Amino acid sequence: MSTELSPRASEIAAHTKILLAAGGYNGFSYADLSERVHIGKASIHHHFPSKADLVLTVVAMHREQFRAGVTALDQKLGDPLARLQGYVDYWSQCIRDGSPSMCICTMLAAEAPIIPQEITDEVRRYFEDLIGWLARVLEEGATAGQFHLRESALSEARAFMSIVHGAMLTARAMGNPEAFKSICQAAMARLKS
Repeated sequence: MSTELSPRASEIAAHTKILLAAGGYNGFSYADLSERVHIGKASIHHHFPSKADLVLTVVAMHREQFRAGVTALDQKLGDPLARLQGYVDYWSQCIRDGSPSMCICTMLAAEAPIIPQEITDEVRRYFEDLIGWLARVLEEGATAGQFHLRESALSEARAFMSIVHGAMLTARAMGNPEAFKSICQAAMARLKS
């Protein structure tokens, strides 16, 4: 899916991502976007004929940003432990400063039974990308003696991903960004022991 957008469509998509992180698919409308972007709903429909088109585009962009981010981590940090810590630190910073405080795919996964299937499919692909990257990092770390995996790298990656995304929810529910950090550090310590 190509996510090359005009400047106005990019602005709409950026505000949509903020709204998705705050309240998910059903937590916003084109009226909400109209207020934020200062254009009419008809203009938003010109760029994105339906809400499903808009959210699908935003999730595809999120996947692209994720892939670029982990590629940068892989290139910058050869050490698997440092890469995993870099991933956790990214979300820790986002949660602390609210930019965004929640992965949009986490929000959308919670709504999977009631959102359009094409969005659910794209969210699933995001999580497959994430789990694949985590499994590779964990496998490299295990080979280097940094991680002691109790299960396969794939199973450990799924568990770690679940802990990170669950920690986002916990931090939000508790109104405590430090909860995220402490939960993730405990998960990291478990992998290292």
